[in-house]
Amino acid sequence: MNIPNFLSLTRIILVPIFVIFLIQDEYYNALIVFVIAGLTDVLDGTMARLLNAQTKLGSYLDPIADKLLLATSFVTLAILGIIPSWLTVIVMSRDFIILLGIAILSLMSVTFEIKPALVGKATTALQIGTVFFALLNKAVAHDLSYNWILTLFFWMTAIFTVASGLVYIIRGIKIINRTSPEDGKE
Repeated sequence: MNIPNFLSLTRIILVPIFVIFLIQDEYYNALIVFVIAGLTDVLDGTMARLLNAQTKLGSYLDPIADKLLLATSFVTLAILGIIPSWLTVIVMSRDFIILLGIAILSLMSVTFEIKPALVGKATTALQIGTVFFALLNKAVAHDLSYNWILTLFFWMTAIFTVASGLVYIIRGIKIINRTSPEDGKE
């Protein structure tokens, strides 16, 4: 067990704590936990590269921790009525489609490399921003209405999530089409 893997595990452990704070209407504490979880994400990747401590376990733990945090955030915040349910459906559907594509390629014994697309990275940043600003809006007392910022984040997140989903679908189809017909014969 190295430090980057420990940080990924820490992020996984923070997820239920985050949810507990949300269901207890302790939005400030939930925001702090979300920020700490985000910092562990930045630190684990940075440390893995700097310390040359990239491991096979880490290559699985890091994306699992990321997806667990974001999926849990969207589902819980939608249930609480803090973000729109339709946005959560879009976010979860994209992740499901990506996982389904990976499963299909694996079942077909097609070798492939998972490389994040630029639009996928932008999507992740927008999803994180959406959760952050939704929590900030609930956690910090204010006299101004920031609903327009949240609405902008909701729509931008939706647009980028759909776009990145389409990019990954197209990539998957191209990978399948590159597979020679003999590979599928028995």
